[in-house]
Amino acid sequence: MSEGMPRPLAGPDRAVETGTRARVARLILEKGPITASSLGERLGLTSAAIRRHLDNLTSEGMVEARDARPRGERRRRGRPARVFAITEAGRDAFVHAYDDLATSALRFLAETAGPGAVGEFARSQVADLERRYKPMLDAVPAEQRVRLLAEALSNDGYAATAGQAPAPGGGDQLCQHHCPVAHVAAEFPQLCEAEIEAFARLLGTPVRRLATIAHGDGVCTTHVTPRGDVASGEDGTPAFKAVRQAADGSVHQQDV
Repeated sequence: MSEGMPRPLAGPDRAVETGTRARVARLILEKGPITASSLGERLGLTSAAIRRHLDNLTSEGMVEARDARPRGERRRRGRPARVFAITEAGRDAFVHAYDDLATSALRFLAETAGPGAVGEFARSQVADLERRYKPMLDAVPAEQRVRLLAEALSNDGYAATAGQAPAPGGGDQLCQHHCPVAHVAAEFPQLCEAEIEAFARLLGTPVRRLATIAHGDGVCTTHVTPRGDVASGEDGTPAFKAVRQAADGSVHQQDV
């Protein structure tokens, strides 16, 4: 290797480099959009070092550079100031890191306190959502509750929609196109179970989970039984038979 070529990082040097880059990305997530000079000052890095990390993060799609000039302001001479902001891919990377931590915590809880403790934890988490939604749903007629529940879930980041169930037996269908805890729920289905238990109480009618993002489906799909149908799930009710056909072969279905 020639003297002018930088040597590849290895061992402890690589770990330091990776750790510093993670600190840069986290600061951009928390404080961005932010300039390179501000990043360097906050982290105690030289201009050359911060530029190297920013170049790497940009090439990886984790951050993006933007023109800091406010919209509508007249262009001045010289290069416009640049700020750096986290991208969706960068944000997702942090979400996955938190997922790993949450999964490890639930594993520890299951090992030390038993599987039942995970279910209790899941129900306690959903209880806050239920407390917030209940007064709003109780204030509207029953036929409007699925739509209103979808709107409330969307406001909390679940990208939910509601509509008439495609099955001939009737009922409504609630779809969640995003699940913030999908990676964790893949190992701990108690999170999904607690959620649909809450849906059943909020809507005042039995519900059936037909598909989940956590188990590889594109959407979390919940069938809402028409009010007035037999809640016990007797085979003679049209809605029950239709939903059974729609969910036939699915391992994700669950009645509540």
